[in-house]
Amino acid sequence: MRIARIAHPEGIGWAVVEDDGFDLIDDPFRTGPDDLRPVRTAHGRSHLPVSAARLLAPVQPRTVVGMAHNTGSADRELAPEAFLKPARSVVGPGAAVELPAGVGRIDAEAELAAVIAADGSVFGWTLANDVTARDLQATDARWAQAKGYRTFTPCGPWIETELDPERVQLELVLNGQSLGSASTVHLARGAVEVLDYLGSFLPLGAQDLVLLGAPGAFGPLTAGTTVTVRSPQLGVLANPVRTGPAAAGPGTPSPLRTTSGVFA
Repeated sequence: MRIARIAHPEGIGWAVVEDDGFDLIDDPFRTGPDDLRPVRTAHGRSHLPVSAARLLAPVQPRTVVGMAHNTGSADRELAPEAFLKPARSVVGPGAAVELPAGVGRIDAEAELAAVIAADGSVFGWTLANDVTARDLQATDARWAQAKGYRTFTPCGPWIETELDPERVQLELVLNGQSLGSASTVHLARGAVEVLDYLGSFLPLGAQDLVLLGAPGAFGPLTAGTTVTVRSPQLGVLANPVRTGPAAAGPGTPSPLRTTSGVFA
């Protein structure tokens, strides 16, 4: 079953994805995927055609986790290691990936992501693009800046609740040119092992995301192109790429403010 978060003329809501459109449902993270409850809009509509809605990021997570060194069998020699990405780096299908100026090479990485349920179990699966400032990654030990810019975690187009995560084919496409396709079977640690590892220390809950690692190609992003992650099991996640604001450097005043002024 495919569950999407959509925007439509009467608001934002959840829906089951059908061939001809969207069947509106109540918040599935309250009920679970086995007890979906239909709802109607204020105008009494329970089904919307494709043309009447826009796909959003399928979740609004509080926590986004990625796996370091989980791209191939050679990484089995390394201890598992997780990193955190800001929840506000998440954007949906069609939203622009913004490239901050002055940070060097920025890569796209095609990944499978687990969507977490309210009880900490797996609700379903979605596509993710783990955008990474590669040059910064070499000097940023915790990868907080390298992977944390706004728009650096596109995900979507929906949540698939019935999927074998150990054999998902992922393809990365830049401006219509495929950079290659690979299966999650080639990850150093598969979904079950990753989630067991994270569950031993990290509390996760409804709508949180776990990016499992990129089993295949990655590639540099340039403004004016389109980056696409696609999978025969999970659909297509496409995002335009554009130039963003310049990155703040050392000594740059912080933009963070209190009610009384700028933080010291």
